[in-house]
Amino acid sequence: MHYFQKMKGSAKSPPGPGAQEIAWSWLGAFLGITAVSLVHYHFLDQRDLILIIGSFGASAVLIYGAIKSPLAQPRNLLGGHVLSAIIGVFCFQTFHGETWLAAALAVATAIAVMHATRTLHPPGGATALIAVIGGDQVHALGYLYVLMPVGLGAVIMLAVALLVNNIPQTRKYPEFWL
Repeated sequence: MHYFQKMKGSAKSPPGPGAQEIAWSWLGAFLGITAVSLVHYHFLDQRDLILIIGSFGASAVLIYGAIKSPLAQPRNLLGGHVLSAIIGVFCFQTFHGETWLAAALAVATAIAVMHATRTLHPPGGATALIAVIGGDQVHALGYLYVLMPVGLGAVIMLAVALLVNNIPQTRKYPEFWL
């Protein structure tokens, strides 16, 4: 019975953010995704290189909308994405004949490695998974996927987060670097 009691939760939902906080989160996310997209479409698209991956949408939620979260800090953003990308590429290249196994190993191992290295960033799980289930364009990158789109995209989003999140006096980012 105690097992099911735990599922009720024990705390009340926190209050929602104010309009100003919502506006700054929106602006940061808009500018961060815009910056990554512009670099992609103006500099990389014609070279068949990609810079936009779905996990960046989830990173935007954290680094622009939940800036105090330990999961949103630069160490987590960069380390979580890069380590997960390495793991995802390795799992695809090693087990690509068994996508179900490569996908499961990539996500589970990425979580374990992010925990062990104190770089837990939930979108990293998606970054590892994209390396496995992504299309031919992603697979053709091999380990270049780690640098581009993952590393470069995360650095661009971090730069925007540093600039935008520190404009209002009510916001401070990051809470810590290492």
